[in-house]
Amino acid sequence: MNKNLKEVAQVFFKLGCFAFGGPAAHIAMMEDEIIEKRKWMSRDYFLDLIGTTNLIPGPNSTEMTMHCGYERAGKVGLFVAGIAFIFPATIITAILAYLYVKYGQLPEVEPFIYGIKPAVLAIIAAAIFKLGKKAIKSTELAILGVLVLAASLLGVNEVIALLSAGVLGMAYFYIKNKTTTTIKSITPLFFLFGINATITKVSTLKLFLIFLKVGAILYGSGYVLFAYLDAELVTRGLLTRTELIDAIAIGQFTPGPVLSTSTFIGYQLSGFSGALVATTGIFLPSFLFVLLLNPFIPKMRNSKILRGFLDSVNVAAVAVMLAVLFVMGKETLIQWQSIVIAIAAIILTFKTKVSTIWTIVIGAVLGFLLLKLF
Repeated sequence: MNKNLKEVAQVFFKLGCFAFGGPAAHIAMMEDEIIEKRKWMSRDYFLDLIGTTNLIPGPNSTEMTMHCGYERAGKVGLFVAGIAFIFPATIITAILAYLYVKYGQLPEVEPFIYGIKPAVLAIIAAAIFKLGKKAIKSTELAILGVLVLAASLLGVNEVIALLSAGVLGMAYFYIKNKTTTTIKSITPLFFLFGINATITKVSTLKLFLIFLKVGAILYGSGYVLFAYLDAELVTRGLLTRTELIDAIAIGQFTPGPVLSTSTFIGYQLSGFSGALVATTGIFLPSFLFVLLLNPFIPKMRNSKILRGFLDSVNVAAVAVMLAVLFVMGKETLIQWQSIVIAIAAIILTFKTKVSTIWTIVIGAVLGFLLLKLF
């Protein structure tokens, strides 16, 4: 393994072990690790990757790891980064699935998760601050960002908000600059796997096809994943809703992408082979989407009209992160203990050079201590 590939594997394996808090937090940790510490690319280009990644199906933060791996070590780096990031969550989830099947209950980790959540808020806030300074290049983009923030807080689907912002911004900047450049069309390639066969028993092939379909069409959060899996598994009698809720809970409190839920469900339905094919199926489309999309991003930046689209989508992506931060803050900062942890995390994040990973660890320990002592 060459030096760059080894570095990619190490960085994303480490992030995969500590990436709690959902896509916004994962991307914030990547920004700190990739841009601040290692300077693999400019913050502007990192923003381009975020903006375009939000427009394709699949787990956005996992796809961002693939983009970063591609930039650092080529096509092989794409696969190494994605696998290294997914691997820790998959292994942890598989072990928990085994224990769940054997003992019928989940481990008690709530005190640690309680402390991680407010720490994650500070990490996301720092990333929004740094990325926002780069994304807001004009008054018009600032206004567009405010509009997307308002739309997101009102419940508008984030993909619709991003696409609308991109089209609106592209049209505005095209008219403003009176560009007459010929538009070079770049058509994103999206796949929709029409796998609707009735499932009578759970074979590894059928499990693979179910999760391949979900991975190919999934947009949104873990709650959207819950709806997809409910339709594919619960309504067909393959899983009870209680088992599905437990599986989603596992995905929420393990590090890495929430799609590691697939590992847990796959094990429940077909043992370790089921865990393997379910995990492969749900993540495979993301590898293909990023492999196809990545080469087009520099071309989009070099096109005058598509540059306006990209700038608008970028500022919209930061606005969506801000909306996520606001909602998470309302849900998390409801007791004095969580507020204390959030303040400590803000000081660590903004006033020191402590790694985001250590901020997560300190938050988890504080959560455990404050809940147990008070």
